[in-house]
Amino acid sequence: MSEIPGDLKFLKSHEWARVEDNGLVRVGISDHAQGQLGDLVYVELPEIGASVQAGTGVAVVESVKAASDIYSPVSGEVVEVNELLNDKPETINEDAFGEGWIFAVRISDRAELDGLLDADAYAEQIENEDH
Repeated sequence: MSEIPGDLKFLKSHEWARVEDNGLVRVGISDHAQGQLGDLVYVELPEIGASVQAGTGVAVVESVKAASDIYSPVSGEVVEVNELLNDKPETINEDAFGEGWIFAVRISDRAELDGLLDADAYAEQIENEDH
């Protein structure tokens, strides 16, 4: 099992959120999630400028096994998408917590971050799922 970065917050549905120095919240899926999905073959990115609500589906990742909705951990406006994933969706498999990020949101309510799981709570959730 890969190390879970301590600076991330998580949804129970395996999306991560990292608050950047500029205040944006970068979003991706966990290493655990990409491992469950298998080799990713397509990513449907959200539109820049789209308004998103915490807990709602905003993107889709497709693997050879299944398609899976990606939920936004926070509400706000999509201000960046990872265009690299259009040509190389497998980047998520290779670097889920880094280059494999999916989109970034200008958060509208920072208090929403407090409702997310920290790295330890997320690790515990994964462990419980595996048993």
